[in-house]
Amino acid sequence: MDNFIQISKLNDFIFCPKSIYYHAIYESFSEDNYHSHYQTTGKLHHENIDNVKYSSALRYIQGMTVYSDRLNLVGKIDIYDQKEKSLIERKYKIKTIFDGYKYQLYSQFFCLKEMGYVINKLYFHSLSDNKRYQVTLPTQIEYDQLLSLCQKIQNYKIEGKSEEVSNNKCQQCIYSLLCN
Repeated sequence: MDNFIQISKLNDFIFCPKSIYYHAIYESFSEDNYHSHYQTTGKLHHENIDNVKYSSALRYIQGMTVYSDRLNLVGKIDIYDQKEKSLIERKYKIKTIFDGYKYQLYSQFFCLKEMGYVINKLYFHSLSDNKRYQVTLPTQIEYDQLLSLCQKIQNYKIEGKSEEVSNNKCQQCIYSLLCN
């Protein structure tokens, strides 16, 4: 699984391809040194899933590792509701459903499908306001777009020409001091 892409890196790559490189540099340091308030809050709220404490009901699969050989992806799901056959991705606060969020959820969907699970519904759940947003199931078009994104990540070279990233993104980036 050395050449597998972590599902969590998809959103980062869409935000800014260089952020994955900088994140790898900082991984050996304490997250206190580089995580923003929003990342720390999100991680704290994610602990119930990581520790399988969302619910004791057997219908919920929580924090399970998933993978896709076809897409070279690996990651963890938040919640799979076996009764409703729904996949739920939790975020601390959802103001906008970004493409990166969708690719993360679609990746989990395709991993689960490849592993033999049936998924009839996809949701994002916003923890801060307890709102749930249904997302349409991905089509072949979304699969092809996800495959293209995975190929871009696998072929990305930081020393090459960087894609344009907006100034707004750069100002919010925790690695902005390292980047030119």
